[in-house]
Amino acid sequence: MKSVHVAVAVIMNAQQEVLIALRQSHQELGGLWEFPGGKVEQGEATRDALKREVQEELALTVLTASPLIKVTHDYGEKSVLLDVWHVQDYIGQAQGAEGQTIRWCARHDLEKVDFPDANKTIIDAINALTI
Repeated sequence: MKSVHVAVAVIMNAQQEVLIALRQSHQELGGLWEFPGGKVEQGEATRDALKREVQEELALTVLTASPLIKVTHDYGEKSVLLDVWHVQDYIGQAQGAEGQTIRWCARHDLEKVDFPDANKTIIDAINALTI
């Protein structure tokens, strides 16, 4: 079975809203919302992959991030390791730099959003954060 290591960013604004992105229809799990991020390349440090993916997807520069949680999930044809980081500080205005829809969502509303199954554990970890 194929396994994919993904660096995932939990980015919050001053209002404690979390940035989420809508997966495009041509992507796996298209039409579902996700926390931004992407694959960690062979030999790449997870923190470096996180910074690269956030820059590519959102045009944001990550200044400070710390590990939040690791989640493994089996989707049948592949498994994913979601290496989730809490981004505490960044520069820039978030934009869907790859044409994806993005929005800020209140933490308490995340459970109402249509996410892939693996994200339930991430939402629980976000709601447990004390900030």
